[in-house]
Amino acid sequence: MQHPEVQAFFHEPSHTFSYVAWDPATRKAAVIDAALDYDAASGRTAHEAAQKIVAFVREHDLTVDWVIDTHVHADHLSAAPWVQSQVGGTLAIGEHIREVQHAFGALFNAGDAFARDGSQFDHLFADGEGYRLGDIEAQAIHTPGHTPACMTHVIGDAAFVGDTLFMPDYGTARCDFPGGDAATLYRSIRRIFALPDATRIFLCHDYKAPGRDEFAHQTTVAAERQGNIHVHDGIGEEEFVAMRRARDATLKVPQLLLPAVQVNMRAGQLPPAEDNGVRYLKIPLDAL
Repeated sequence: MQHPEVQAFFHEPSHTFSYVAWDPATRKAAVIDAALDYDAASGRTAHEAAQKIVAFVREHDLTVDWVIDTHVHADHLSAAPWVQSQVGGTLAIGEHIREVQHAFGALFNAGDAFARDGSQFDHLFADGEGYRLGDIEAQAIHTPGHTPACMTHVIGDAAFVGDTLFMPDYGTARCDFPGGDAATLYRSIRRIFALPDATRIFLCHDYKAPGRDEFAHQTTVAAERQGNIHVHDGIGEEEFVAMRRARDATLKVPQLLLPAVQVNMRAGQLPPAEDNGVRYLKIPLDAL
């Protein structure tokens, strides 16, 4: 199986792992799930984390063909458009972004000026769509359940699963966001588990399960099938759904959900400036 090189970048404030994946033969690369620095107390944004990705790309003489978000993140703001402005590439997400834009466009009362057709992105991946990273074959797989637009990107022997799965000792994604569904997530995970056992799985987040001292970002299909505490082989759909619904009922709203979603539904672009030249994020009251 083809083997891309992968470099991880950890954004500790949001517990996010971003990636550069590349074909070592052609040096064609993809940047996946880049995070924007955002201070919720001050409203300030910065590009320190994303700059590390850009510096790595330049240092290793990589050509970025793709800048990908696996889904509309609720826990960090996307730096994808800034990364694209620095190193190029096609800005892409799954085609079900439209469902997320309709749901959250309504929540934020975004108005007619906010397009809900995914046109903020250069490319919308369809389920099963093939593409290439240099000489390495890649495929986008629709894996909804956490959100309607979640995609897993399988690049050679590497699968970038977004928030669908965590490390085996931590489990699986929550399903209580608009458009989320535990049964759908279970079926999506079974699609990932159908990949070869040796497939490397790269995760978007880690929160260190109790008893583990280090953050981790990489596992395998075999390890997830054997040991994921929520969804290992032998756990049926009904059991998983009951667990997931009970667990989700205890979870707090992610700290950055409201600022993150209204930026990420715009492909990482900040809301347009108002007549005083200042951009604003909305906080809907008593709506969630």
